[in-house]
Amino acid sequence: QSNMLDFVFAVDDSVTWHMMNLLKNRSHYSFLKVFGPKQISNVQSYGAGIYYNTLVPCNGRMIKYGVISTDTLIDDLLHWKTLYVAGRLQKPVKILTQNENSKLQAALVSNLKSAVTAAFLMLPESFSEEDLYMQIAGLSYSGDFRMVIGEDRAKVQNIVKPNVPHFQKLYSNILQDCPQVVYKHHLGRLEASIDKSPEGQFTQLMALPRNLQQKITSLVDPPGKNRDVEEILLQVAHDPDCGFVVHQGISGIVRSSSITQSAKTILTAG
Repeated sequence: QSNMLDFVFAVDDSVTWHMMNLLKNRSHYSFLKVFGPKQISNVQSYGAGIYYNTLVPCNGRMIKYGVISTDTLIDDLLHWKTLYVAGRLQKPVKILTQNENSKLQAALVSNLKSAVTAAFLMLPESFSEEDLYMQIAGLSYSGDFRMVIGEDRAKVQNIVKPNVPHFQKLYSNILQDCPQVVYKHHLGRLEASIDKSPEGQFTQLMALPRNLQQKITSLVDPPGKNRDVEEILLQVAHDPDCGFVVHQGISGIVRSSSITQSAKTILTAG
C-alpha cells in the first residue's frame, strides 16, 4: 500500500516519552533532536499540542506519528480548543490500544456527541444518514486553509462513501439516544427530523463545546457589550442563519490551529 499510515500516541508524560524515543529512534526526528526532549516537548505544546515525526520507514512502508499529551487530548475532545485531533477522532479510526483512563473514554464519547449536535445545527430539518456523516466529516476541514473549496467536498466524500458502515458503528449508540432521529428499519435508513424551533436550537447551542460557544459569541456580540454567553446564544437560536454562524465559529477554530500546525511541521519535518 502506498498510503501513508498515520499514528497518534497519547502519552501521559511527553518529556519522558521523547527522551526514551530519542534513545531508540533518534533518526525519526528532525534537527530539533539536538535540543533534547524538553525543547521537543515545548515545540509540541504550541498550536494543536501535537508533535509529528513524518516520513518514517516502518516494515516496508512510510508512516508518520504524532505525539500528544493525554491532558491536551482530553481538553481538545471536551472543549474543541483546536479541533485538530478531536476532528480526526470524529471519523472512524482504529484505536490500537487504550488503557483504563475513564476521563479519556468519557471525553471520546463527548466529542462524538458534540459532532452530532454541531452537524444537526448546520443541517436542514430532514436529511439522510450519509448527509449527517458528510457534515460530521467536514467539520474539521471548515476553515482549514489547506483545503481549496472544490477539493473540500470531494475529499469529504472520499472519506465518507467507502466508510459508511464504520461511521454507523461509531455513531449508532449516540444516534439511538437522540429523540430527533428515527431509524426507518424497513428502508434500512435513518430518518431525522431536527427541531429547528428557536427553543430546539437553543438547547443544541447550549450543548456545544465551550470554545465553540465562545467563538460564536465573539462573532455575534460586538466588543464592549459584554453580554453573557447564554443571552447571545439565545439570540443566535432565533436567527435564520443559525447554522451558518455555527459553521463560522468552527471555521475560526480550525483556521488558527491549521496555520500554527503547518508552520510547526516545517520545523518538525526538517
